[in-house]
Amino acid sequence: MSPTIAQLQQENESLRSENEVLVHRARRAGELEKENDALCEQLAWFRRYFLHRKADVVEDSSQQSLSFDEAEQIIAESENADDPEETEEIRSYERRKAKRKPLPEDLPRVQQIVDIPEEEKLCGCGAELSCIGEEKSEKLDIEPPRLRVIEQIRLKYACRTCEGSGDEENPAVRIAPVPATLIPGGIATPGLVAYVATSKFADGLPLYRQEKQFERMGVTLSRQTMADWMIAAAGACKPVAEQLLRMLRSGPAMLIDETTVQVMKEPGRANTQKSYAWAACGGPPGHPVTVFRYEPTRSGNVAAEIVEGFSGYVQTDGYRAYGSAFENLDGVIHVGCLAHARRKFVDAANGSKKAGSARQALAIIAKIYVAERDLKDRPRNEAFRAEREKRVRPLLDKLTDWLQKKLPQVPPKTALGTAVTYTLEQLPKIERYLDCPYLTPDTNRVENAIRPFVVGRKAWLFSGSPRGANASMTLYSLIETAKANKVEPYWYLRRLFDRLPTFDANDNYEELLPWNIFREDPADS
Repeated sequence: MSPTIAQLQQENESLRSENEVLVHRARRAGELEKENDALCEQLAWFRRYFLHRKADVVEDSSQQSLSFDEAEQIIAESENADDPEETEEIRSYERRKAKRKPLPEDLPRVQQIVDIPEEEKLCGCGAELSCIGEEKSEKLDIEPPRLRVIEQIRLKYACRTCEGSGDEENPAVRIAPVPATLIPGGIATPGLVAYVATSKFADGLPLYRQEKQFERMGVTLSRQTMADWMIAAAGACKPVAEQLLRMLRSGPAMLIDETTVQVMKEPGRANTQKSYAWAACGGPPGHPVTVFRYEPTRSGNVAAEIVEGFSGYVQTDGYRAYGSAFENLDGVIHVGCLAHARRKFVDAANGSKKAGSARQALAIIAKIYVAERDLKDRPRNEAFRAEREKRVRPLLDKLTDWLQKKLPQVPPKTALGTAVTYTLEQLPKIERYLDCPYLTPDTNRVENAIRPFVVGRKAWLFSGSPRGANASMTLYSLIETAKANKVEPYWYLRRLFDRLPTFDANDNYEELLPWNIFREDPADS
């Protein structure tokens, strides 16, 4: 008996409902699979970040690592063999054998003559051997720091004839005035204050460890005393720090970054709240400047205050507060950072089951850095800008096209989707670096300047007060600016602390900047 139309309609409705359920389950299964992939990527990232080394590397299938400085090793792995552009290789990297650098010529040298015994200076024929030459080699030695006491003896004078009138014009006794010093009434010389400051702010050695070192030398110097010295030294250096800020804003380009710092005793804030150390690099060509600044907040208003009065290019990472801070500032051109975009593709390549797409982006970025490496030693002028534009612009266009092609193909919540979305958003800012010959594709310069602060923070953990934090920022500024100008920080601070007490408000503090102060011989101090 054939089914009736009603039965067929009922069966059709039943099948349609069942199909809708299956379609819904399939769609949900697809969503869960994508969510699972995203969670697996996050888990892989957390494992890599917390359990393994944090270098910016891409791990390949043979467990080898390609470092950021050797980005040109990355080979594009094409997902589509029909696309010849996706299979283009980057020339291989050839590691050079390390050579020991010669010891500096200005180091003191002590000759140590190594001779053969006297009985061996006779030949078998009975004649005495003659010295016909020598072979010379160098060994590096070190003597631990040695403390010394400088006794200041102020001579007194009096007249044995009239013994003086005793008034101001003809006093009974005349004595040499107390020499101007960085810390009046204290026992610390400019050399000692410079040593403590360099040990803490350049070498990351906290004051409590320095206290132990001085104890081993036989001298008691409490960490509180040394902390007071640092605050006093920073206060005396305030005019120099203000001059550094003026020089920072006088250059054609500036780089800004920030990192966290914990500061105790902040008004109206708990000791557990995070504050921020801001760093800015810039200055006129040939005289790089680095300025640190302590602020309780990460607000873009701080960045706006740093660039106040500046006209030129400001390069930062993709933190959104920077964009809102600079968008209404006349004369300020905001530039993005390619390295931050690259790091997201590194995470995608290391955490995703399908790393080929991420490696394609990394291959294009690697070519940009190869071009930068080939051009880095050229003078930063218009010819440099034109040549870089010619070589790099096509690569940035290629990266843009690739990102636009990938955007609709990748789930936005995956590591690759995040990298694609972020980079597409940042590329219009990143490519602006081509217009300024003094910029590079990234903010590595300011990150390298802020790294000693981060290393030191692991040792001293926090600043005891806002006053101490401000003092630290001043001394970090002086030290990092000295390093950027290839001036040894200790000798710069020693000379600076020696000359500061003789300056007044009418003097030109530009004379005290690192490139204007030359290293003095220790024997002259």
